[in-house]
Amino acid sequence: MKQENIRNVAIIAHVDHGKTTLVDRLLWSSHVFRENQQVEERVLDSNDQERERGITILSKNISITYKGVKINVIDTPGHADFGGEVERVLNMADGALLIVDAYEGPKPQTRFVLSHALERGLRIVVVVNKIDRPNADPEGAVDKVFDLMVELGASDEQLDFPVVYASAVNGYARMTPDDGNMDMIPLLDTILAEIPAPDVDIDGPVALQVCTVDHSSYEGRIGVGRLSSGTLHEKEQVLVVKPDGTERRAQIRKVYTFENLGKAEVTAADAGDIVAVIGIEDADIGDIITDPENPVEMAAIKVEEPTMAVVFEASTSPLVGREGDIVGGRQLKERLMREKESNISMRINELEDKTGIEVAGRGVLHLSVLMETMRREGFEFQVGRPRVVYKTAADGSKLEPIEEATVDVPNEYAGKAIEVMGTAGGIMEDMAQDETMTHLTFRIPSRGTMGLKTRILNATHGEAVLFHHFKEYGPFSGEMAGRKNGGMIAMSTGKAVAYALDTLQERGRLFVSPGDECYEGMIVGESAKEGDMVVNVEKTKNLGNQRSSSADKAIQLTPPITFTLEEALEYIEDDELVEVTPESIRLRKRLLSATDRKKAAKK
Repeated sequence: MKQENIRNVAIIAHVDHGKTTLVDRLLWSSHVFRENQQVEERVLDSNDQERERGITILSKNISITYKGVKINVIDTPGHADFGGEVERVLNMADGALLIVDAYEGPKPQTRFVLSHALERGLRIVVVVNKIDRPNADPEGAVDKVFDLMVELGASDEQLDFPVVYASAVNGYARMTPDDGNMDMIPLLDTILAEIPAPDVDIDGPVALQVCTVDHSSYEGRIGVGRLSSGTLHEKEQVLVVKPDGTERRAQIRKVYTFENLGKAEVTAADAGDIVAVIGIEDADIGDIITDPENPVEMAAIKVEEPTMAVVFEASTSPLVGREGDIVGGRQLKERLMREKESNISMRINELEDKTGIEVAGRGVLHLSVLMETMRREGFEFQVGRPRVVYKTAADGSKLEPIEEATVDVPNEYAGKAIEVMGTAGGIMEDMAQDETMTHLTFRIPSRGTMGLKTRILNATHGEAVLFHHFKEYGPFSGEMAGRKNGGMIAMSTGKAVAYALDTLQERGRLFVSPGDECYEGMIVGESAKEGDMVVNVEKTKNLGNQRSSSADKAIQLTPPITFTLEEALEYIEDDELVEVTPESIRLRKRLLSATDRKKAAKK
């Protein structure tokens, strides 16, 4: 039976094609906000990191009421590193809005999410956004979407998709690019007409699969999912079936549905709606909440395996405790174990020798978002170089994760881009050219993607656009060369001095400024040659009685290179660590003493 008063729709798009802005406009047009209310742009990117990076990391649910129908909107991440999040939340939707840029058309990451949506048989509505851009080609974008869907094996029914043309920034949607309409009503009408109502059994036994887990310090764990049959009441006794088949009884304390930007407590929720339940103590993703008398079986949620791992350790830096409040190994372990409970797409386990905690995720960005969150909470810790997660094939051979990388680059730099990809182990699979741009597709080991973006941008003068996402596990492709240049390593603990840095900058590139705290074993720069060199950053000028100390003021230093967390993780080698504190990101050797490093090299 169809629930005609509900629509569940996911919004999928490539990073920066305007999906979060579009949701803002839908909220405005359904009068969620008062006319004079001050509202921040991109309401759904509420997390600090989402605002700074300009990407969606966590999927979020909101609802809009239009013509008496409740439209549950699920905003999904566009970045392939957060694919685990996307795969789960699509289980809650019956249709999807695919947003593409009228100028750029569908991008590689659109393909990633769209393929999952088509597999689940979702009804796709194509929204061509940014039709107000100069050089926009809305019809061309629709043709590209059609080609992409054919390539992904869409059914004839899915290929007959409705198209809405929009400019989210200006707040209008149109059925043809130039029909003059200036509000979002055509898009809302299209959602009601084209996205199917949930087909559910309202009178059947309760069945709810938890797709995401929220956490409230006051209420505890909150399980969120779509109620596929029955009516769920507060205080109801239910059976919780774990993915491994274990069962236990529990009582639902509270039931919430999504209303506008928040949740609203209800006494009962009907099948077809997206609900949040409180009272299941260890609610986890994939859990099935069902009727104890007539349990319902549901297919397990499959999440793709992590492909990259990094080890978190308590900081052993001489400067530990100066910038962060939480520095102990025990607190670090507790924090990561809490993350393990709510983050299904990461694998978090303590190492056998208890020296650290290994966290495996989908890529460097996925891992660095967790590190960034923790440093903002006041943690100080150190992490090693990310390494890929290998597997063993049935015949005993070693397998490694292989990614599909696509590079869009101006024609004059195509040769340079191919050269850089080749040195990283990439094998070209496809090449397409038009008047100005070349589109390249490569198969590349995940190991080769470390630091690749920086190298490609340097080689193409910042003009290339690179995307890569996990494709499959394939045969190990041999050892790869690491960083060619050695590091400049501080020989003592103290503050860097301009006079010393002035002489050092002739021998390489610096990572520190005058006055920065340095310590023995810290990497303060990159040497222009191979091999590490130990340097003195505290060296001052010997002043005779005939020279004034103000002569140093003429020193001109090149600004130091500052690393983001991702860049630092991709830069270091196996014998180096990144020290992460709330205020700094420092690079250091694993063994701080030069004597210890020499002894280790002889072994």
